[in-house]
Amino acid sequence: MKVTKADALGTCFGVRDAIEEAMDPDFKGNLTVIGQLVHNPQVVERLKENGVKIVNSLDDPINTPNVMITAHGAAKSVHEKAKTLGYKVYDATCPLVMRVHRAITKLVEEGYYPVVIGQESHVEVRGIVSDLEEYTVIWDEKDFHKLEDRPRIGVVSQTTQQIKHVFPLVEQLKSLKNKDGSLKEVKFVDTICKPTKDRQKAVESLSDEVDLMIVVGGYNSSNTKKLQKVCADKGLAAYHIENAQQIDPEWFRGREHVGITAGTSTPHWVIDEVYEAVIRIGERLEAEDSLRSA
Repeated sequence: MKVTKADALGTCFGVRDAIEEAMDPDFKGNLTVIGQLVHNPQVVERLKENGVKIVNSLDDPINTPNVMITAHGAAKSVHEKAKTLGYKVYDATCPLVMRVHRAITKLVEEGYYPVVIGQESHVEVRGIVSDLEEYTVIWDEKDFHKLEDRPRIGVVSQTTQQIKHVFPLVEQLKSLKNKDGSLKEVKFVDTICKPTKDRQKAVESLSDEVDLMIVVGGYNSSNTKKLQKVCADKGLAAYHIENAQQIDPEWFRGREHVGITAGTSTPHWVIDEVYEAVIRIGERLEAEDSLRSA
């Protein structure tokens, strides 16, 4: 059984930098992260082992002098509240998430009504919209009715959205009409991050070669879920796991070529463990087949 890793997979630079900053020995025992630094259970566990505290919000009890904003970003009001409460604030927001914040602010300044394509409950999206006086988050065309009274629309996307979801949706937005029959003015700023695009393109390419895909990453990782969806859209069997212990050897029986991909918050050491486990399973299944045919 052949096993191939996608050309682009695993931790991106924004996640890597956030982890390195939080794991700084100088922070040991005196840093609290507001939310999950990144959406990966192994990373969260290592942070805790290094003495990093984790809370859901600034309203939770915090007993460290330092707090950190996660890689997913947060509203300016969160930064200001933390400073008002007397904490020293460290910002681990991914630069590509900050780009979304700047883009939507500029669209508002230009007179466009701000629209975000994404998951309204996701921490990144909440951070993007929380400082805005008005906004709309849309997921698909079923949400278009929310924009009926908006003649000028400025659109950005959650960084981890699927390319094949966002771009067609924007084209549909451009065909919307106002009540007088005129087309709405739509300005779109492509804010899907390059690491997300690279991983989606890599898994799409690899999916043409394999008969099974293993997708590695946190179950609450948006971009990891999108990688599995790329496979599902092509009719390819794909299993989403968080670690090598969750692998079922029966998945691989009869498979000839297995692909492995991973989300942008998945450490490479986790990917390596999965890869080695799949290799061992393949060798064991091949040995069993040899015994049966002997």
